[in-house]
Amino acid sequence: MTQSQPQTAIPDALISISYIKPQVIYVGNEKTPVIVIDDFADDLTHLVDYACHKAHYEPDEGSYYPGVRSLLPRLYVIEVINHIFQLIYDVYNVPHQLQLKPQMWVFSLINQQPESLMPLQRLPHFDTPDPYHFAILHYLNNGTHGNTAFFRHKSTGLERIDESNMAHYFEAATSFLQEHQKDTPQYFTDSDNHYDIFHEIEYRPNRLVIYPGSLLHSTLVSLENDIDDNPSTGRLTANIFINFK
Repeated sequence: MTQSQPQTAIPDALISISYIKPQVIYVGNEKTPVIVIDDFADDLTHLVDYACHKAHYEPDEGSYYPGVRSLLPRLYVIEVINHIFQLIYDVYNVPHQLQLKPQMWVFSLINQQPESLMPLQRLPHFDTPDPYHFAILHYLNNGTHGNTAFFRHKSTGLERIDESNMAHYFEAATSFLQEHQKDTPQYFTDSDNHYDIFHEIEYRPNRLVIYPGSLLHSTLVSLENDIDDNPSTGRLTANIFINFK
């Protein structure tokens, strides 16, 4: 009689993290730090299984995200933050009197066809002008998917948008919208007369990326591989947005 093998317990957070090896890269003319951690979790199987079978995806009505989202498991969010919060304080010189406040935590899947995009979904964006707001992006699925790109606005030279330059940027960016409002809608995936891609973060499964939400950025959406709301095959990411107050 063959003895059955004991099943490995599923971690409460759906992932376990043994050891992280962060790489800090400095991007653009402003040398903004971006943190990249490859092989972040020991195993993504349980988290991806949750995303495929237990998550409930709906359009994100509160943002211009061109797809569907579902809440991340709370314990996963806590596990991630526990392993990277001190790194963020140190790399970005966040004042220690400010406390970390999670703002949103979601699985994300792109599903909008280009022809359905609104004007603001067709250009690079920033999340907030808050200097202590950060995006934590965890690439989950295997396969070839679109990279994350950072952009420079050509006429102003801006790479990050803050309270001091936001009005100037919006005024200048209207020329892009006016020039392209009658064009066939499409995702923004290359440099043009208005924006330059100055750095790309390659999509790799189990890569975690941390960057300031004030950076102009966009997914370089692959029409063949990324527009897919099936969590087992689409560009599945875990997105956590935090700020320090």
